[in-house]
Amino acid sequence: MPEQLLADYLVVLAFLAVGFVFAAVPIFLAFFITPRSLGLKKLISYESGMIPIGGAWIKFGVAYYLFALIFLAFDVDVLFLFPVLLAYGSFAWRDFLEITMFVGIIGLAIVYAWCKGVFEW
Repeated sequence: MPEQLLADYLVVLAFLAVGFVFAAVPIFLAFFITPRSLGLKKLISYESGMIPIGGAWIKFGVAYYLFALIFLAFDVDVLFLFPVLLAYGSFAWRDFLEITMFVGIIGLAIVYAWCKGVFEW
């Protein structure tokens, strides 16, 4: 029994080692392959072949940011609902109540964002 447990831990350790290698190799390759330039072009805020006009600090509407956050939250919530709907089923009323409460809380988030004027451009 202890030998099997040790073998299981070694498999997990091997997966972790392979994961770290897959994460570290692209970083090291990018470090060694990328060209290095210490000229004046490196100090420009945006390198696209064109000389930038003005500074890099501009006013950015926070409404776009809030809209993106709300979209991301609801996107994750929808991804959560699919496995929940597949897993539930043995207690129909309890499951229906839980999902209704979950969607209701998400609905409150929409109402809150609407009251704050996030959806008005």
